[in-house]
Amino acid sequence: MTLPTASELKREALAGLTTFFTMAYIVVVNPAILSAPGTGMPFSGVLTATVLLSFLMTLLMGAYARLPFAVAPGMGINAFFTYSLVLGMGVPWPAALGVVFWAGVLFVLISVTPLRVKLAEAIPDGLRTGAAAGIGLFLAFIGFKNAGIVVSDPATMVRLGTLDRKAFLALAGGALTIALMRRRSPFAFLAGIFGVTSAAWGMGLIAVPPALLSPPDFTSVFLKLDIAGALKLSLLPAIVSLLFTDLFDSISTFVGVAHATGLVDEKGKPLRLKEGLVVDAFATMGAGLAGTSSGTAYIESAAGIEMGGRTGWTAFFCALAFLPCFFLAPVAGMVPAYATAPVLVIVGALMFRSVARIDFSRIEDAVPAFLTIALIPLTFSITQGILWGFVSHAALYALCGRRRDVSAGTWATAALSAGLLLLDHARW
Repeated sequence: MTLPTASELKREALAGLTTFFTMAYIVVVNPAILSAPGTGMPFSGVLTATVLLSFLMTLLMGAYARLPFAVAPGMGINAFFTYSLVLGMGVPWPAALGVVFWAGVLFVLISVTPLRVKLAEAIPDGLRTGAAAGIGLFLAFIGFKNAGIVVSDPATMVRLGTLDRKAFLALAGGALTIALMRRRSPFAFLAGIFGVTSAAWGMGLIAVPPALLSPPDFTSVFLKLDIAGALKLSLLPAIVSLLFTDLFDSISTFVGVAHATGLVDEKGKPLRLKEGLVVDAFATMGAGLAGTSSGTAYIESAAGIEMGGRTGWTAFFCALAFLPCFFLAPVAGMVPAYATAPVLVIVGALMFRSVARIDFSRIEDAVPAFLTIALIPLTFSITQGILWGFVSHAALYALCGRRRDVSAGTWATAALSAGLLLLDHARW
């Protein structure tokens, strides 16, 4: 990175801090999701892994890609890790970290070769958009569940829960967050989380920990991944699905933010897209080593870019802001699930907005996108939604006489998806 002038440095620092505060909620929310009851992952270890990954990869994004993007464990992917892999499939968390690692290895190989472009072109726009919307519904469903607003029912599968003090606190936190978002406050998510937590403490629902600060936990999940255990044939669909989800997320973020903020070249292509994808790939591989779910560039980076951030220095200052978070595990650990629930619902709603870009006028486009959107929350698995989306896209295009509109890469991906579905679910 070239050394900026004093005025440019001030602008980049302000932009970096703005980006940090718009996404700092991940320091609390990610460990809360990964350490959900039944996973066996300790909150303190995942918090340390979250901060470590965010610090190192945001720094790399600034130094190598020279882009003003922050990197952290992705929302949606952390839900896939917890509710699909660990709780849904019963995969031990070290093996699940191994799945993240191998998906990252494949992502790195794709990102440094021409295969990156071919694979990106093989993803139909409807499926890419449908996956984002489906993940949004998935996050919202988890948020409603954590707030106690939606509960299980043996007769109807789900129903409205009891609207007790915790549910009303979650609703109040959501209202506060939305009100601050309307005022473009970078503290919106954090204010909602800590507002609910403070109210819960005042009502006696939670207790303050004996110590407010603690040293980082590098012993519980750091380098505890099971690389060999993740190479089971039964986990291949999860690795492939995670790879595609990471690729969707990365390309969508870089393209969307770049076009929205003017970080494009004369041909309208995002600046240094290849370098940015390489960093994202290492963020996925590094996440498995650190002890958390996949890292990705954050769309909240647009807030810092709107504040004038244009270079890697924005990412540098954002990375530095993560360092104090290493010591905040006790404070973060007292945050109840219903305090972070509004974040999941609101982020889910923001992701679901992409559904407006889907072309529902043709049945061969509408059904695959709808299956992708619906099956992600209904099967509690991002993998199933994406695999069924690819298979139905190719099958319906062939059925409707549009075989030539399906690229060779899409045919290959659909065939792979069909094979993975049969391998994982077919019983004769």
